[in-house]
Amino acid sequence: MEVNSYRPVDHCFDEMMRTRTAPRAAYQKVREWLAAADPASLDLRRREAEILFMRIGVTFAVYGEGGDPERIIPFDIIPRVINGREWDLIARGLEQRVRALNQFLVDVYSKCEILHAGVIDTDLVLRNPAFLPEMNGFTPAGGVFTHVAGIDMVRVGEDEFYVLEDNARTPSGVSYMLEDREIMMRLFPDLMAAHKVAPVEHYPTELLTTLKSVAPSSGGADPTVVVLTPGMYNSAYYEHTYLADRMGVELVEGQDLFVDENRVYMRTTRGPQQVDVIYRRIDDDFLDPLTFNPNSTLGVAGLIGAVRAGHVTLANAPGAGVCDDKSVYIHVPEMIEFYLGEKPILKNVPTYRCGREADRAYVLDHLDELVVKEVRGSGGYGMLVGPHATKAEQAAFAERIKADPDEYIAQPTLALSTSPTFVDQGIAPRHIDLRPFVLMGAKGVSIVPGGLTRVALREGSLVVNSSQGGGTKDTWVLLEEPC
Repeated sequence: MEVNSYRPVDHCFDEMMRTRTAPRAAYQKVREWLAAADPASLDLRRREAEILFMRIGVTFAVYGEGGDPERIIPFDIIPRVINGREWDLIARGLEQRVRALNQFLVDVYSKCEILHAGVIDTDLVLRNPAFLPEMNGFTPAGGVFTHVAGIDMVRVGEDEFYVLEDNARTPSGVSYMLEDREIMMRLFPDLMAAHKVAPVEHYPTELLTTLKSVAPSSGGADPTVVVLTPGMYNSAYYEHTYLADRMGVELVEGQDLFVDENRVYMRTTRGPQQVDVIYRRIDDDFLDPLTFNPNSTLGVAGLIGAVRAGHVTLANAPGAGVCDDKSVYIHVPEMIEFYLGEKPILKNVPTYRCGREADRAYVLDHLDELVVKEVRGSGGYGMLVGPHATKAEQAAFAERIKADPDEYIAQPTLALSTSPTFVDQGIAPRHIDLRPFVLMGAKGVSIVPGGLTRVALREGSLVVNSSQGGGTKDTWVLLEEPC
């Protein structure tokens, strides 16, 4: 399919085309480039990108599927373009949202004012599996729980952006954002030069600055930061190694650390070295066998005691996951108004809680229209896309909802925006989302322009997750639109 025969999907906002024949201003030069490009040349560049990703080692792991678990995430060579005005709207909404989420976490582990005010049901928070009673009364350094947040967003129209979910535990994907940009600069320097694209390569520096800003006072002027990984068999291990290398800090596993008198030390060839900040990529339950899962071999015995004593900072803080639970997500607009006294800039997707009788009845009657998700599901698993599901699949999911309604929420099937994508058939529209990364430290919020654009490569699919066959695109935020 050549670009001149590119046709947007009916009833979906197309990122490139304003009408059937006229491109949006931000995409003008991209469309001209596609019109002049030889399809065979584009295919060659796509294969070159795949080879580069394999050589660099940009892979993720999918276990339990048989065969080789290591694979690259498919990379689309056509960038996703966002103009400066659109990004300003997104960035303001992201900062507002993350500030409110952080204040919510500080509150529910201390005064619980939002619960006492009846804004959010107490049981929804205090009986949530992600809520950690062990952290009650604890306020992390600088009052920051959510040092790194990945906010999943979709676009459905002109200036119409919705947040699908908030990731405030150990959000991943930033290494793909950075590597996608490097690949585009290497393969298409002329196209990059024709646009004034906001840089993203300073993210590791911003991350390190953020982490150092929340170090305990005992860390001095140059606190020691490490990245804690569960090891090479984790699906995001490449990202852990990548970020540690780019920040110039040590990548450690639990066995490399120990706690003595509520202080954390790293084993080195020169003897123990005190650690001030741990950027952890291990789930809460495995952080400390003395506090959480006693069978964990991934964490560090006594770590939570050191955290509570204020001698080390964990990013993100333990217990942060209660704010990104999908049932709590429903109340983020109310959090923004309660804590900030502001109207939400970014919309939530209308959401039904199947634990509510009226919501459950509606969901069961409209399964063919809705997307149903497990409250604590991720990666595109444990969900039903009603319009694409068979009657048998809908019936089976209905039984799951009836058996455990509190474990499910449902949302309308949004018409996710589409973006031109180079597929086997040529250039075709495919649905996309966006995961920007928001950093929050003692000195405020920092957002690198853009984020990780994920694309559903299968025609008509709305599932963009890499584990479900999705790919990625480089995301260009324009400092100014091309002439």
